[in-house]
Amino acid sequence: MRQHWQRRAVLLRQALPGIAPPLPLDELLQLAAEEDVESRLISAFSGRWRLQHGPFEPDALPPLTRKRWTLLVQGVDLHDDRAHALLERFRFVPDARVDDLMISVASDGGGVGPHTDSYDVFLVQVWGRRRWRVARPRPHALIPNLPLKMLADFEPEQEFVLDPGDILYLPPGWGHDGIAEGPCMTCSVGFRAPSRHEFLSALLADAADAIAGADPRFTDRGRAAARRPGELPADLRRQLSAWAHDWRPDARQVNEFIGRFLTEPKPQVWFDSADLPSPRAFAERAGRAGLRLDRRSRMLYRGRQLFINGEAVAADAPALQWLRTLADRRHLTAAAAQQALAHPICADLLRQWCSHGWLHINKA
Repeated sequence: MRQHWQRRAVLLRQALPGIAPPLPLDELLQLAAEEDVESRLISAFSGRWRLQHGPFEPDALPPLTRKRWTLLVQGVDLHDDRAHALLERFRFVPDARVDDLMISVASDGGGVGPHTDSYDVFLVQVWGRRRWRVARPRPHALIPNLPLKMLADFEPEQEFVLDPGDILYLPPGWGHDGIAEGPCMTCSVGFRAPSRHEFLSALLADAADAIAGADPRFTDRGRAAARRPGELPADLRRQLSAWAHDWRPDARQVNEFIGRFLTEPKPQVWFDSADLPSPRAFAERAGRAGLRLDRRSRMLYRGRQLFINGEAVAADAPALQWLRTLADRRHLTAAAAQQALAHPICADLLRQWCSHGWLHINKA
């Protein structure tokens, strides 16, 4: 993190020795057939690039014996505990920055062409071999009339062949081109880097919805008949300008929105609600087995503020102690759950989150 993070590319040979694909190939292909899973098929048959969006039935995909195609399955960690476990190996970066785990399977010669990403990425080779060519950031032109943002003037400076267990880290903006040498599978750990436009668009929309109280409307009683109806009235312009310049979110609003913004689940994520036993029976079961966050749940804290799945949570100091532990570890042991559930506020929140499907009692 001190020497390479957002500074330079680095190849980590055998960072995960003995690694195997988190999902077998047939299960990954079945996942790509699901409506709520984002998947893309990129091919370059006969030198012609083509992009198709899923879902894909497994028998509709090209065979691995056919060269030059790649299947990309996004957010696999949201749908499979084994993929989520691999993503958790990268929690040396704060959760607020972690995005998802994408898995790509490619036939010989398959790839997506030379391109850049606007975020950090760890490329983890889990099956087969892939050759990567990389280059430092510089201005690039894109090849016109392609369905992909492909660099027209890519000039690689380094080249690596990754075997299973090898990891290649690339900071934002580094050009890279990965080409499969035989059938292979690569896991891409991507990181979230909100843009100013993305953040402000969401903040302003949220603030507009949250404005409470009287909503003044422009009036112009007593105005004389217009002699130049196409001219923008000065008083209307002044009023709208004043509303724009006088509105300011306070620090509390901004800080709360940041936590809700960074824990908001992705659009394709939903949780299954659950029927729970009585509070006493729930506490007994959770105290025996412990609790764990659902793999899709996002949970963050800052000082006395706590956020989960796009919501701000109010809790007292004793409850916060255990809820922060849950956010850091993503689980509470049986002993920790017993102590957490001894606090009424904490017990109510944990039971509520279990009913939403955000949290689960461990299997005994």
